[in-house]
Amino acid sequence: MENQNSTVRRPDHRMHRQERKDRFLYIRQWLNIIFMLGAVIGVIVYFLADLTTTGTIIILVAMVFKIIECILRFIR
Repeated sequence: MENQNSTVRRPDHRMHRQERKDRFLYIRQWLNIIFMLGAVIGVIVYFLADLTTTGTIIILVAMVFKIIECILRFIR
């Protein structure tokens, strides 16, 4: 229960600060979706089909999308 006459102030780190708008959020979400689908498809091809090289290439291409997403996250 808070006392309305209290002079105690909450520390700054507990206050809800307004987050900056992420201008790349929509693009990052799509890049993450592409990465997840590519990784799952790559693992399926790697283990279920007899195409280990193709599965590895699919996973590596999916990782490129993840790296692009990380770069966008850092420059926001």
